[in-house]
Amino acid sequence: MAKIEDSVVWTNATSERPPRDIWGAIKRGLFCRCPNCGEGRLFKAYLKPVDACAVCGEDMTHQRADDLPAYLSIVVVGHIVVGGFMMTDLVWPASNWTHLAIWTPVTLLLALTTIQPIKGAVIGLQWGARMHGFGGEEPKPES
Repeated sequence: MAKIEDSVVWTNATSERPPRDIWGAIKRGLFCRCPNCGEGRLFKAYLKPVDACAVCGEDMTHQRADDLPAYLSIVVVGHIVVGGFMMTDLVWPASNWTHLAIWTPVTLLLALTTIQPIKGAVIGLQWGARMHGFGGEEPKPES
């Protein structure tokens, strides 16, 4: 009985394309720069990505960041705020109103300052991993 594995040739369509530096793309996205060239701006408004990079022309309409940046921002801000609250309460016991006056603005400020870089990093991840059409092929509909 012949082995079937010997006659099977495994091919990978993505192996013909050069690999992308995923960590570099995430880092460039974290700094709100184009994940391809690192020069062009990634956002035309606060959370609205550009359609294409002004420097290299990379198409950014394929990005599908959706809810992941918000979830990651909640995790980051939650850990900072809850840890800060607990440490502050151990060192300096304060009333609930004092904590509310301190931690509400800190939470809002952290959430607003982290969401854009995190969204840029997610777009960089998608570009680096050739997700959602960033690899040059047309996305196939799900069946």
